[in-house]
Amino acid sequence: MALRCGIVGLPNVGKSTLFNALSTGKAEAANRPFCTIDPNIGVANVPDKRLDALTEIVNPAKTVPATMEFVDIAGLVKGASRGEGLGNKFLANIREVDAVLHVVRCFADPNVAHVAGEIDPVVDKEIIDAELQLKDLESIDKKLQRVEKVAKVGDAKAKKDLEALLTYKQHLESGKNARDIDLDDEQKQVVADLQLLTAKPVIYVLNVDEEAIHSENEYTKKFMKAFEKERASVLKICGSIESEIAELEDEGEKKSFLEEYGLQESGLDRLIRASFSLLNLITYFTAGPKEVKAWTIKKGWKAPKAAGAIHSDFERGFIRAEVIKFEDYIKYKSEAACRDAGKISVEGKDYVVADGDIMHFRFNV
Repeated sequence: MALRCGIVGLPNVGKSTLFNALSTGKAEAANRPFCTIDPNIGVANVPDKRLDALTEIVNPAKTVPATMEFVDIAGLVKGASRGEGLGNKFLANIREVDAVLHVVRCFADPNVAHVAGEIDPVVDKEIIDAELQLKDLESIDKKLQRVEKVAKVGDAKAKKDLEALLTYKQHLESGKNARDIDLDDEQKQVVADLQLLTAKPVIYVLNVDEEAIHSENEYTKKFMKAFEKERASVLKICGSIESEIAELEDEGEKKSFLEEYGLQESGLDRLIRASFSLLNLITYFTAGPKEVKAWTIKKGWKAPKAAGAIHSDFERGFIRAEVIKFEDYIKYKSEAACRDAGKISVEGKDYVVADGDIMHFRFNV
């Protein structure tokens, strides 16, 4: 699945630095607004120790991890919804991603200018939120005009749609994000075609200095207190440290570097996994002498649809799936041994794939 997370925030908060450390793409990182104009796209491997364990057992010709795309979107500014600072272009870039990583500056550095002159993570977040909300209101208003005309002639569905749209309008006008609205799935479907920016799932990435890796500073405390009730994940990382880790190619060196800072894993590994979880994704594996590969699917997918992640023919001609649980594969060390131990189950079209399943599909087209 080609899934994308967009990295957003004000200028000079560390978005491009984070992007460069996170993925294969390389964005210019500089101390000035609009350093990034066109969105940079990079690919990051999803860290998964299960894939490493399978590779060690199977010893395939190659190993293919699950991946995610990350898009470094230029820094938004106040007035972006009205086109300030190339705002319309930047907002359109956000509309194309599946989830948002909102980077918030929580460090002081006289050598890195702040677009507003002073560091205030609460104000910074609210500026971005307000611009996205205003753009969403613009989308809602356009659809309202169309639906109102139909509702006036007595169309029952249009009347229901109108009620939902007005609820969204009031919610956004009160300074709240669409993802926090309390409506049922049917009502939310009314705005599905609008791809509302504030409806996208979000992780707030608090970019801190080295001193705040293991503790809170004044900025992180202020942010957490202000938004503790919001439906969003918050992750704290140090962009400068992550940049240094990204430059190390040797895994032993990376481990030693992390240990120096008292870290078990990089913040970027945590961020990638959090992004994966945010999008409600799971991984199943295929394992053979040619290739061990991780496949990304949505949680809850049944076997035929999961097979379609490999090829559409697999879904169209699905017959059955042979499934080995990860723990059994690790215990018995091979597919043949799992078969001898009765640890391969044969599943049909209604089987819901579980995270970590090792799958072999039978199909006919």
